[in-house]
Amino acid sequence: MEIVAGINPRMQLRDVGDYAQRVESLGFDTLHIPEMVHDPFVMSSLALAATSSLHVRTGVALAFVRSPMVSALSAWDLAQLSEGRFDLGLGTQIRKNIEERYGMPFDNPVNRLSEYIGAVKACFDSFEQRECVPFQGEFYNLSRLQDEFIPESLGDVRVPEIWLGAVGPKLSVLAAEHCDGLITHPTNSHSLHLTENVIPLIDSSLGANQKRKFSVIAAPLTVVTDDSEEREKLIEEKKRMLAFLYSTPAYAPTLDLLGFRDLAVELRKRFSAGEGEDVFRLIPDELFHQVVITCSFDGLADEVHDRFGGLVGGVTLRPPADSKCDDAFRSSIEDLKQS
Repeated sequence: MEIVAGINPRMQLRDVGDYAQRVESLGFDTLHIPEMVHDPFVMSSLALAATSSLHVRTGVALAFVRSPMVSALSAWDLAQLSEGRFDLGLGTQIRKNIEERYGMPFDNPVNRLSEYIGAVKACFDSFEQRECVPFQGEFYNLSRLQDEFIPESLGDVRVPEIWLGAVGPKLSVLAAEHCDGLITHPTNSHSLHLTENVIPLIDSSLGANQKRKFSVIAAPLTVVTDDSEEREKLIEEKKRMLAFLYSTPAYAPTLDLLGFRDLAVELRKRFSAGEGEDVFRLIPDELFHQVVITCSFDGLADEVHDRFGGLVGGVTLRPPADSKCDDAFRSSIEDLKQS
């Protein structure tokens, strides 16, 4: 199982290198870099430059806010910098963020993203073949690439894989058909949702090509600590996050599966009315412990294995906030890799 580290999206850029070194020393295989308040490619470059074996994957970079060529060039540079330790994870975000925060189009997102992935692959082919491999679609037209704009060959270095952050069924199918892996969202990482709504779609989409390498990385929220006071603080923090996330319709399917359909409606109503401060109290403990890994360091390996063993190819975890707990967490990672 691939063990993936998350990162605080608000971490100061000057601290990213040290954090990546810590993640590497803890035994993680991969570091996921989100796109929220920093450029994910800048953060990725800092993490890769500071490490020697850690893999880095954008988890995820937003596709529609930049051209396919820009994403392809960034991924190519990071692959070269790291000698093949970088993968390009892409995602869509929600319509309002793309249109109103970035001022970019979001029409027909599934077809647009499918084209975007094809265009990035065409760019990679152009870089490898040292000539323009044109791509023509409804949304993207890449037909010009002079010699002076073609980056250096990667030689024996592995070309970046393309992964997709997906929530709904259409994007899950798109990932299986055109990408190397799928990264779940914290709201759709429950094993029941994966078993009923994600894995069957992927298996069906792969069809006769079941032997093609394809992995799913589950990204649950976690509360892992041996300190009872810290545990209570973290539980409130994660409940606040869940309340906000589950108020978004696209993230509600797991609530339906687990019998909390009305909760999503109530959360949307409260947030719309500006009652965000105490809305987290609506998240019942029963739901919380079903969707959030809550355990001690010693129990982490068993908890992850019980939830995801044999179901997914990897799982994301967050290192403890206090580095004094690193030895205990490192032991948990070792146990998880051996289980």
